Amino acid sequence: MAQKLNRITFMLREGEDFIPLIALLKATGVVYSGSEAQEVVTAGMVLRNGEVETRKRAKIRSGEVIVFQNYEIEVE
Repeated sequence: MAQKLNRITFMLREGEDFIPLIALLKATGVVYSGSEAQEVVTAGMVLRNGEVETRKRAKIRSGEVIVFQNYEIEVE
């Protein structure tokens, strides 16, 4: 049976167009540290809109969905 994803909605700050991927993972609390965020991204464990994303500083914009382990982060 498929595991249920914990959904998180992340709001970009006023005036910001994006957040770097590793900063998003850390800000939402799905990883404990920036170094852990870098490790999981470079290991190919993070999906961006259904595709593996390995760029640590990829610019995540409003409307995108990030999946890591049992978390689904929707950026608004």
